[in-house]
Amino acid sequence: MTSIESHGKLVEPTIAAIASPPGPAGIGVIRISGSNSLAILKTIFAPIRPLSSFTSHRLYYGWINDPEGGRPIDEVLAVYMAAPHTYTREDVVEIQCHSSYLVMESILALILRLDAVLADPGEFTKRAFLNGRIDLSQAEAVIELLDANTRQGLDMALVNLQGGLQHDVAAIRQVLIGMLAVVEVAIDFPDDDVEILNGDQMQAQLDNEVIDPLIKLIAASDKGRIFRDGVSVVILGRPNVGKSSLLNALLREERAIVTPIPGTTRDTIEEVVNIKGMPVRIVDTAGIRNDAGEVEEIGIQRARRKMEEADFIFFMVDGSEPLTADDNELYRIIKDKPVILVVNKADVAPADPATLAGVFSDDLPRVMISATRGDGLVELEQEFFDLVTQGQSWEPGHGSVPNVRQQASLERTLVDSRRLMDGLVHNMSADLLAVDLQAALDSLGDIIGETTTEDVLDIIFTKFCIGK
Repeated sequence: MTSIESHGKLVEPTIAAIASPPGPAGIGVIRISGSNSLAILKTIFAPIRPLSSFTSHRLYYGWINDPEGGRPIDEVLAVYMAAPHTYTREDVVEIQCHSSYLVMESILALILRLDAVLADPGEFTKRAFLNGRIDLSQAEAVIELLDANTRQGLDMALVNLQGGLQHDVAAIRQVLIGMLAVVEVAIDFPDDDVEILNGDQMQAQLDNEVIDPLIKLIAASDKGRIFRDGVSVVILGRPNVGKSSLLNALLREERAIVTPIPGTTRDTIEEVVNIKGMPVRIVDTAGIRNDAGEVEEIGIQRARRKMEEADFIFFMVDGSEPLTADDNELYRIIKDKPVILVVNKADVAPADPATLAGVFSDDLPRVMISATRGDGLVELEQEFFDLVTQGQSWEPGHGSVPNVRQQASLERTLVDSRRLMDGLVHNMSADLLAVDLQAALDSLGDIIGETTTEDVLDIIFTKFCIGK
């Protein structure tokens, strides 16, 4: 959004947007932020009881009227919030109206006629960042909170929204800033008889208070990513082994059509399911076999593409009958990917089908299930959880979990810090040490937005919806 000039200084325009999603709901919300917010409210809002002035952060009941002719638009509640005690640290108005999209668009149109402009995606949160109410890690936590699919993902977002990562980064930055101050003194007084740089002390401090915390944060990002971003699983197998039944069982709903006729599934079906706190994208695919018809073959080709893209595979076989050439060929194709062998129809199959002996490697994880009855699903979810997490998990209170962008900045900081350590070990000049220290600070500052470029900021905030 372009700033405008008023009385010789740049002023951000007043912005407005519908802040609630379309569709039936209890209320709809229109948000306004900027210096003209209160003036706009006074122009279009008629309180039931006449007011001499608006008290900040108090709800008022009344009507929104078109100022040209006085036509009523909707019965609403309105609140004016005075800067700086607002989300954006600007004057903010929120109007709670009926959730009809026609009503909300009509109110927004009135506002945009009165010296306001439509907000860009994420512009309210961007202003909160630019005005110093939150740092960049907290701004990113807002969208992570909105996108969270599981309780664990939500908790991770809340930790960072409350400043968890900001606090961790600030602690490391203070150490580096202190070191840089000492190094700069050494640069300014190179011939001083007093030893300014204590190399051994700085190495210990760098190792314990910078490098070790960086390594722990990077490890937390690796571990936490599966709970925030999730993983993808493809259910793969020949026709009629129960793939669609397994999808329905995992979703606890009838999402896929199930019939005894082989080849019923002609296309991929994707749904997200919560497995022990992990958002998991489950993909049901067409059964893969060699003698498929033309339409079925298209589904098979899509299944093969999904198989190549998947993080994990549930390889499903029918435990009630001997393995076929199609089973063996499929396993040959996927055996180098992370696979769990899912032996279906446990209700009619032997407890340990002899047909599996000698075909699959002994260390291949396998679970006996009955997709129609639900037998073995708990065991399958646990086996999958253990395979993905390698026995690790994340619980609230375990500290901040950086996202992918933040992890990349942490890794650059770690490289800079290790280069600094090497310089200290080899007694490099203070000038060169200062270069490495500043590089580490710049990389770290990218996380909280102190050194983030405008292009990166634009990318981050365009991920938001309009109105947030």
